[in-house]
Amino acid sequence: MCGRTEREVKVYDFLDGLGIGYERIDHEAVETMEACREIDELLAPAAVCKNLFLTNSKGDEYFLLMLRGDKRFVGREVARQIGSTRLSFGSPQKMEELLSTHPGSASVMGLMYDKSLRVKFLVDGDILSDEYLGCHPCVNTSSLRLRTSDVFNVFLPATGHEYTIVKV
Repeated sequence: MCGRTEREVKVYDFLDGLGIGYERIDHEAVETMEACREIDELLAPAAVCKNLFLTNSKGDEYFLLMLRGDKRFVGREVARQIGSTRLSFGSPQKMEELLSTHPGSASVMGLMYDKSLRVKFLVDGDILSDEYLGCHPCVNTSSLRLRTSDVFNVFLPATGHEYTIVKV
């Protein structure tokens, strides 16, 4: 695929290999949820998700939290639900090492790169009721619309990751 990064192409190849259908929208780089407003409309009816790369206070556990774009993350509430110490954002270097992506591009797709299963996947329970979800393919110049059931019933098992439901 001309003009695409290797990590992005690997995401498409992985999805294709699993037989997971997706719709892709290419766009200018976006760094924030506010910048995604127009993309949200194009991905509708998908729940556009933000994904936060987190670590505990010791820095020895890592989490990827997927929540709806319009929700606010309160670290102590999520930490309490998963029995963790205080949560804060993980470093860009650790995100690159574990998920092969960078801030502004984090997504559930990065879990395919976490072969050692060091990142625990947390999901806001409200997302599970949506038919579709939107996410980046490890780059913030494209967005995907996928069936939520494909992500949770096909993609995640193929990566070896389980998920924990949290209330955000």
